[in-house]
Amino acid sequence: MTGPFLSIRGIRKVFGPVTAVRNVTMDVAEGEFMTFLGPSGSGKSTTLYILAGFQDPTDGDILLKGQSLLATPSHRRNIGMVFQRYTLFPHLSVGENVAFPLRIRRRPQAEIAERVRAALRLVRLEGFEDRRPALMSGGQQQRVALARALVYDPPVLLMDEPLSALDKKLREEIQFEIRRIHRETGVTILYVTHDQEEALRLSDRIAVFSQGEIDQIGTGPELYSAPATRFVAGFVGDSNFLDADVLATDGRTARLALPGGVIVDGVPLQGRRAAGERAALLLRPERIDLAPGGRPGHLGGTVRDITFLGNTIHVIVEPPGVPPLSVRLPFGHRALAGLAPGVSVSLDFVPEAMHAF
Repeated sequence: MTGPFLSIRGIRKVFGPVTAVRNVTMDVAEGEFMTFLGPSGSGKSTTLYILAGFQDPTDGDILLKGQSLLATPSHRRNIGMVFQRYTLFPHLSVGENVAFPLRIRRRPQAEIAERVRAALRLVRLEGFEDRRPALMSGGQQQRVALARALVYDPPVLLMDEPLSALDKKLREEIQFEIRRIHRETGVTILYVTHDQEEALRLSDRIAVFSQGEIDQIGTGPELYSAPATRFVAGFVGDSNFLDADVLATDGRTARLALPGGVIVDGVPLQGRRAAGERAALLLRPERIDLAPGGRPGHLGGTVRDITFLGNTIHVIVEPPGVPPLSVRLPFGHRALAGLAPGVSVSLDFVPEAMHAF
């Protein structure tokens, strides 16, 4: 096979006066775990439904192994799908639910029995063949839905917010299982979520959606350490933003004046900015250091709140004239001694760990 395994080319979807998806383009490698990450209404689920064949694009094309899927109806695309609400048949047993895709494909009974056993073994539900879905937990039902989607060996598995109905502990357990199943089967997965932590935990690469478009595609570390837009910077990971004045730029880095007259050099710059213009400066909470008291040349502020979070301490610092800043310090940090609400501190940060937009 030449070319990408799965190619999404210039997909656009219009609903009346609303453009839900515009110019979505990406290639997905065989066996890759690609996540569509973004807020509600950003176009990620619509793109997934177009891939599944549940909706037709207004423009664009989808190629699987070099062949367009657009003329193929959804039930003939041989693509697995797992939904948020399980969509299990309540009147059928677990085994019958998993067997359903094979029965409609008229597979031999012996093959169906063997494949159902293998699929339930894959999701660790051996011995549950005769149980009804209503007698199972939410996590177990989602495993059944996953087994049903995988039982006929689809080349691509689509998952639309499949864990959002589960509590945090159970969600993390199923995330671990999905990673294991992906490693064991090698199936290509396209996964939709609005949960950045889930996307970072599961994915090989992440496509960040905003207002119907993809702002950036990259690995988790790439999106976090080198966000291409302010939206990506604010959506992936915790963030603080400060307004700053651009004093000088060489095109890639900038010299900025922060509130209070503090000057920082060598800040990575995204987009075009000229001296005299304003920029939004990204500061990651864990990349800010604190020291008691004020220091010349450093941004100062007053501690407003301290929260113990186990291995980290969350500190809210309020510099004069700017919004409060979120700071995360490791447990046992030297600055924690004597730190309390109302105490004056100075902030320290490395310019290379900042980004200006």
